[in-house]
Amino acid sequence: MEQKQKILAQFKGQSRLPNFAIPKRYDLHLNTDLSACTFSGIVRIALTILNDTKFIVLNALELDVHGVSYSNSNSNSNALSYRPSHVILDEEDEILVLVFDDVLGVGEGILEIEFSAPLNGHLKGFYKCTYVDGGVKKNMAITQFEAVEARRCFPCWDEPALKASFKISLDIPKELMALSNMPVLDEKLNGDIKTVSFEESPNMSTYLVAFVVGSLDYIEDTTAEGIKVRVYCPLGKSEQGRFSLNIAVKVLDYFTKYFSMSYPLPKLGMVAVPEFGGGAMENNGLIVYRENLLLYDELHSSAENKQTLAICVAHEVAHHWFGNLVTLAWWSDLWLNEGFATWISYMAIDTLFPEWKMWTQFLQQTARGLVIDALEESHPIEMEIHSARSIDDKFDAISYKKGSTLIQMLQIYLGDDNFQKALSEYIKRYAWKNAKTDDLWAVISEESGTQINLMMDTWTKQMGYPVIYVKSSDNTLEFEQSHFLLSGQHSDSQWIIPITFSLGSYNKHKNFLLETKFHVVDISKDFAGTIPNTGDGNFWIKVNTSQSGFYRVKYDDKLESQLRKAIENNLLSDTDKFGILDDAYALCQAGHQSFSSVLSLINVYRKELDYIVTSRLIYVCNGIVNIATEAIPDLVFELKQFFINVLQFSATKLGWAAIPGEDHSSAILRGKIYGALVSFDDDKTHDEAMQRFQAYVRDRKTTLFSADTKKAVYLAVMRKATVSSRNGFESMLQLYREAETAEDKEEILRILAACPDPDLLVEALDFFMSEEVREQDVIYGLSGISFEGRHRAWEWFKENWEPIFNKYGPNFLLTNFVRDIITPFCSNEEADEIEAFFATHPHETVAMDLKQSLEQVRIKARWVEFIRQDHSLPDLINKLAAYSS
Repeated sequence: MEQKQKILAQFKGQSRLPNFAIPKRYDLHLNTDLSACTFSGIVRIALTILNDTKFIVLNALELDVHGVSYSNSNSNSNALSYRPSHVILDEEDEILVLVFDDVLGVGEGILEIEFSAPLNGHLKGFYKCTYVDGGVKKNMAITQFEAVEARRCFPCWDEPALKASFKISLDIPKELMALSNMPVLDEKLNGDIKTVSFEESPNMSTYLVAFVVGSLDYIEDTTAEGIKVRVYCPLGKSEQGRFSLNIAVKVLDYFTKYFSMSYPLPKLGMVAVPEFGGGAMENNGLIVYRENLLLYDELHSSAENKQTLAICVAHEVAHHWFGNLVTLAWWSDLWLNEGFATWISYMAIDTLFPEWKMWTQFLQQTARGLVIDALEESHPIEMEIHSARSIDDKFDAISYKKGSTLIQMLQIYLGDDNFQKALSEYIKRYAWKNAKTDDLWAVISEESGTQINLMMDTWTKQMGYPVIYVKSSDNTLEFEQSHFLLSGQHSDSQWIIPITFSLGSYNKHKNFLLETKFHVVDISKDFAGTIPNTGDGNFWIKVNTSQSGFYRVKYDDKLESQLRKAIENNLLSDTDKFGILDDAYALCQAGHQSFSSVLSLINVYRKELDYIVTSRLIYVCNGIVNIATEAIPDLVFELKQFFINVLQFSATKLGWAAIPGEDHSSAILRGKIYGALVSFDDDKTHDEAMQRFQAYVRDRKTTLFSADTKKAVYLAVMRKATVSSRNGFESMLQLYREAETAEDKEEILRILAACPDPDLLVEALDFFMSEEVREQDVIYGLSGISFEGRHRAWEWFKENWEPIFNKYGPNFLLTNFVRDIITPFCSNEEADEIEAFFATHPHETVAMDLKQSLEQVRIKARWVEFIRQDHSLPDLINKLAAYSS
C-alpha cells in the first residue's frame, strides 16, 4: 500500500494526463445487461509510447478493472506482452495508473483492459433510464460523456485534444435497437443476444462517443449531398419527429454551403430519450435530446416550443463543424464550441424562417450574457480549468450567450462576406484537429486583412464589459468607457470597442473603434451638410445601434429625454427600443439611474406590440414588482396596476384566440402577455383564464384552450390555489399524470410552485422530489417558485438537504436548487444566513453558482436601499397607476 501511494503521489492533483502515451484507435466491445443494470467490456487501445516509460496513465472512474495487458507491436514476429505489476485506480483524480516492471519502449502498442460497472442513475457516463411500453416499465441505456464522463464507461484518454478513431460493438438483447456514432456494419445473433458492430469512426474526442440501447421507432430523409438523416423516437411517436427531421436536413445543407465543407460523417441520427441531464448533446453522428426538444405535435405544441426546438436542432447540428470537426484543444476554450453553435443556429433558422425575426430575438441571448457578466463573480470567456469536476461550471451564460454575442459583434465589424470567408478557412485548416481561440483570431486576421487579436483579447481574456457614458455638447459627443458592475464597484479594465451610433435617422450613422477611456466625436464635421437640427423635437442619438455590441450605454439627461420621445413617437427599431429599456433597468440596479426614471421610461411603451420588446418589458416589470415588494411594499398594488395598464393595449389587440394570418411571434407574445397580467393579479384576466380552464377540464377538445395560452391559464389556477382551496392544485396534478407529451408535463411543472400559499408550495416541492417526476425535470419546477414563497422554499431546502444532495448531487441538477431558491432574496441578512448554511454544507459542484447567487442577493439588497431613498416614488407611482391609455 505504501509503495502504491508513492507511485500515485507523482500523478495526483494534475488537471491533465502525463504524456507517456497517446491513443490512436479504440476497439471497444460492451455487453449490456438491462435487467441487472450492469455492463462489462473490453477495450483494445492502439497507442503510441512517446518516451521510454514504466507507467501508462489514463482516465477511469467508477469502473472495476479485471485484467490489463500491453503488447509491443513494433515487430509482428517479436511482439512482447507485458502485464502491470500494479493497477491503481484513483477515484479522487479519476485516473488509472498502470505500473510495469519492464520499460515500455518508444513505439506502437496495444493496451487491452477488461472492466465492468453498473449502469448508473445519474444521467452521465453510461446510464440507465426508464420508459413505459404498453403499461410495462422498461429500461434503456444511454451515454452522456461531455465533458469528462467517457471515463465512467471505459478506460480512456478523456481529453478533447487526444483524438482517436473508434470501432464499437455492443451485445444487447435481440429485440432491442443499438445506435452509435457510425452506421451499423454487421449484426450477429447468438441466442437471445445480438452483437451489433458499427463502422470505424474518423478521429474524434472521447466526449463525442455515444451509444443508445432501447426500443425505438424512426423516420428518415436524405440531404442534397446524400446524407441519411434519421430521427429516433419513443414507440408510436415517430411522426412527432417530422418537424425536427425537416430542420436537420435543411440546416445540414445550409452549414455545408456556409462553411464550404461537407458534413463530415456518413449519417446523422437524432434520438429522443426519456431522461437526459442537459437539453441535448452533439455526439458525432448521434445527437441525443430530451423528448421535449426533439418531438413536436402540430396540434398540441406551442409556437414557442416549435421555435425552441428548431434552434436546438440547428445548434446541435452546427457542432459537427464547430466542435466535432474542429475541436477545442482544452475546455478553457469551451466558448469556441458553444458560442459559435449558438450564433450560427440563429443564422440558420433566420434563413429558414425569416418571418420569425430570429436576429431580433437573439437579443435575449445578449441580455442573459450581460446579466451574468456584470457580476464580480463572473469569469473570462477564456478561463483556467484546474480540475475535471470544475468544467461543468463553465457551461454557462458566458460561454453560450456572451460568446455568441461577441461573434455577432465581430461579424458586423468585419462584414458578412469577410467573416464567412475567414470561418470557412478556419474550418478547412483545422478539420479533424484541435484549435485554440488564438488560432481562430490568427485565421480571421489573415483572411480579413484586419488584425483583430488585440481587440478581441480585451473581450475574451478579461471578464466583464463596459458601460459607455455619452454626453452631448454643442455639436460634439463625448464617449467614456468604464467597467460595468451591478455591485457598483469599479475597476481599471478597458476594452477596444466597436462603437456604432445613429443621429435622428438610421440613414445617418457612424462607426468607430473606442480604443481609449475617452473619445470625442465632432458630429458637425463627420456629418457635414447632413446633420439634422438638434433642436428638432424628433431628433435623437442612439448609441450601439441595433444592440450589435456587448456593452451598455448611459446617456446624459438631454439625450435620454430625446430617446424617450423617439420611443413614444415610434421612431426607433425594435432592437433599439429593447436595448434602451434593458440598459436603463440594469443601470438602475447598479445605482447609476433612478428608479423613478425607469418607471417613466416604461410608461412610453404603452402601445408596444413587438414580441421582443414586450417580452423584455414584462421581464423588467416582473423584476421591479419583486424588488418593490421588499423596498416599498405599500406601493406594490399601485405598481402592479400601472403595469397592467401598460400591457392592456397589446392584450386587447391580441385577444385570447389566434387571429387568422397572424405572425408567429404574436402567438408567442399572447401567452406571455396574459401570463404577466395573471402574475400582476389582474382580476379580469384571472376570471377569463379560470373560465377557459374549467372548459378544458370538462372537455379536453375545447377551442377555448390553446397551446400558446395554456401556461397563462395554469398560472391563474395556481395563483389562487391554497391548502384550504386546493381543487385547482389537484386538477393540475391530475393533468400532469394524464399528460401524454413531455411538453405538457413541462408546462405544468413550471407553474406548480407558483402558488403564494407557503404550505401548498411545500406540497409542490415535495411532488418535484417524488418518483412521479423524472430527476431531469426538477429544473422546470424550481424555476417557477413564487416570489411570495421564497422564504418557505429556503426552509424546505435546508430541511431536505440530505435527500436533495443524495438524489441530485452527483449531477449538475443541484445547481438549479441553488440558483432558483437563493437568487430571489433581497437582503444582506438573508445572504449571510445562506452563506453560513453552505459553509457547513460545501459542495464543489455548486461553488460558482453559489457565489454568483449570493452576489445577486447582495446587489438587490443595495438596490432596495437605493429605491427607498427616492422620495418622489409615491406621487409618481400613484400618478402612473391612475393614468389609463
